[in-house]
Amino acid sequence: MDRGVAAAAVVHALVERRETLAVAESLTGGLLATTLVEIAGVSRVFRGGLVVYATDLKHSLAGVPEELLADRGPVDPDVALALAEGARSRCGADWGLATTGVAGPEPQDGRPVGLVYIAVAGPGRATVRELRLSGSRDEVRTATVTSVLGLLVDEVRGSTAGVAR
Repeated sequence: MDRGVAAAAVVHALVERRETLAVAESLTGGLLATTLVEIAGVSRVFRGGLVVYATDLKHSLAGVPEELLADRGPVDPDVALALAEGARSRCGADWGLATTGVAGPEPQDGRPVGLVYIAVAGPGRATVRELRLSGSRDEVRTATVTSVLGLLVDEVRGSTAGVAR
């Protein structure tokens, strides 16, 4: 599935449910929001988002606990979950999506290129998934966007894909 198809599936599913979405992006740097807003009708569901590339902004804008960031760094499953919850709460949306990881070309803080965490937070539940991606920086970012949109579609449709926390 390409990212445009995944975005259209998300928008269609949320329009049907009359629910809204917000994003908190790190390694995708706005690509997730850009992908969503390319879909006609997205204004009915997309509230907005946070591009929190710098670690300190993950705390100050998205509400990720400082202790968590200090202990584990920004590339961590619990950070991804906190980003998704932060997007959801700070933007007043039903669903929050998050991306964090290492797109390359070099490892970051001992984390390998292609290690990515995506998360979805929604009504009464949150899910995180670890990805091990390969390819160029652009390919890692694009695959991350497609994957997090697919994870949201699974969650909206009631799938238990991923690791629920």
